[in-house]
Amino acid sequence: MEHTAHLWLFFVLVFGIVALPGLDMAFVLASSLGGGRNAGLSAVAGIVSGGACHVVVAATGAAVLLQVVPAAFNLLLWLGALYVAWIGFSLFRGGAAFTASPLEGERETSATFRRGMVTNLLNPKAYLFMLAVFPQFLRPEYGPTWIQALVLGVIITLTQVAVYGAIVLVGDGARGWLESNPRASAAIGRGLGALMVLVAVLTVFKEWRSA
Repeated sequence: MEHTAHLWLFFVLVFGIVALPGLDMAFVLASSLGGGRNAGLSAVAGIVSGGACHVVVAATGAAVLLQVVPAAFNLLLWLGALYVAWIGFSLFRGGAAFTASPLEGERETSATFRRGMVTNLLNPKAYLFMLAVFPQFLRPEYGPTWIQALVLGVIITLTQVAVYGAIVLVGDGARGWLESNPRASAAIGRGLGALMVLVAVLTVFKEWRSA
C-alpha cells in the first residue's frame, strides 16, 4: 500500500472512532450547552491534549502494559466511567443546567479544559484504539517511527477538532433558545446528565475484560 493511501485509511478509521458517540462527545456537548462556545472549545482543547498524550504513550510502547495486564485496563475503565458518571450526576442534579456565571468565566474555562483532558485520558475507547489500531500503522518502510507517530497524531488532532468543533457549534446554537426557556433548559440538562451516566455504565459493560 502506498503511504498516501495508508494515511487515508488511518483517517477513515479515526473519523469513525471520533464520530461514534461516547464519553468525549457527551462531555463536549454538555460543556457547549452549559457554557457556550468558549466552554465547548475548552472541552475540545482538553480532549485534544489528552489525545496527544495517548499518541506519546502508544509511540513509546507504554500502552503494551494495558494489553498484557487486564486488571490495569479494567482499573482505568472504572476510573473513566466513574468520572464521567460523576459529571453527569452533577449536571442532572444541577437544575438550571445552562445558566452560566460571567464572573467565573475564566475559571470555568480552565476547569472545563482540565475535565476534558481527564475525560479523554480515562476514556477506554481511546486506549483500545491505541492498542489495536495505532501500532498497525507504524511501518518500518515509511521512515522513523517517531515521525510517523507525529503525522498520525496530527491526523487524530485535526479530526477531533473538526468533529467536536461541529458539536460545539450545534450546542452553542441551541443555547440561546434554552436560556429563554428555563423549564426546557432544566429538563434537557437533566436528560443530558442521565445520558452521560448511561454512557458511562454502557462503556464499562461493553469494554470490561476478564483477567
